[in-house]
Amino acid sequence: MKTILKTVITGLLLFLTVGILVSCSSSKEVYSKITKVEDEFKIEKSGAQLWGEACNRCHLAPSPADYNDTDWRTISLHMRVRANLTEKDITKIETFLKSAN
Repeated sequence: MKTILKTVITGLLLFLTVGILVSCSSSKEVYSKITKVEDEFKIEKSGAQLWGEACNRCHLAPSPADYNDTDWRTISLHMRVRANLTEKDITKIETFLKSAN
């Protein structure tokens, strides 16, 4: 009787473990597919939008005409670190500022 009970319990535990592993891998696949779809439909912000949002968070954003291209490059490097901006975002902002000065 004990052997049968042990076998049944072992079988149930094995069944539950396999079920949990399968459901976890399935949910990871579903989440991955949802993330890919979300990425396809994201609207990229322009450099002007990012400049307005990021720079005005902490201070009044200076006019693009206030500095030359060399100054904007130096300011961009500094503010990327201070504002915790991505390389992609700071590149867009810097391109906008240089094109508008």
